[in-house]
Amino acid sequence: MKILVAVKRVIDYNVQIRIKTDGSGVETENVKMSMNPPDENAVEEALRIKEAGKAEEIIIVSIGEEKSKETIRTALAMGADRGIFVSTPANIEPINVAKILQKIVEKENPSIVLMGKQAIDDDCNQTGQMLSALLGWSQGTFISKIEVGDSSISITREIDEGLEMLKLNLPSIITCDLRLNEPRYASLPNIMKAKKKPIEDLTKEDLGVDITPRIKQLQVEEPPKREKGIMVKDVTELVQKLKNEAKVI
Repeated sequence: MKILVAVKRVIDYNVQIRIKTDGSGVETENVKMSMNPPDENAVEEALRIKEAGKAEEIIIVSIGEEKSKETIRTALAMGADRGIFVSTPANIEPINVAKILQKIVEKENPSIVLMGKQAIDDDCNQTGQMLSALLGWSQGTFISKIEVGDSSISITREIDEGLEMLKLNLPSIITCDLRLNEPRYASLPNIMKAKKKPIEDLTKEDLGVDITPRIKQLQVEEPPKREKGIMVKDVTELVQKLKNEAKVI
């Protein structure tokens, strides 16, 4: 079995986000970047499946600017086998990411495609579902547990009411939740080994994909600052404010 994992380079989750002065986007110059956290969970789960003897090869795919190769190297240092880098502009829409991944999946023919449930920079939560539709494959989203069988995969997914257990026929698209696992750290020997692992360079022209933007970003604004809360004297006053001011009861 072959597993393909899609990863994205994003601003590190510990960094305080700053909006550009002209409101055209988020400031990324001289900002620490890292792998999208849910994608780390996807890489870790692929490694665990391979370590259990249920997969032979793990391929890491990243799409974006040249620096996205660093994200592939991180995944290779964790234990993946090889990488595929597709050079595109920095801001690429989810539908175009899905179309690029479709071409790579058709070329590599994996049994499972793993990725994070969403990217923390745009929160779109669209790529996995779009890829499933383009390929006509089964899909599992917001996955917190995976058990791989011979021709199927059993999953547990997060829903509003709690947990939902499903059995999907392979091949399948899986988007991973942060609760799925605890990603490992890359050891120094593996970091050195990762430098020798192959990364294939591709372009959108190589794959024959049109990535013309369909959405125009008008402006980016910081969220409004929270107003200071109000202290109430007793339950009666609380009920009155909820009823008359907040109008929630």
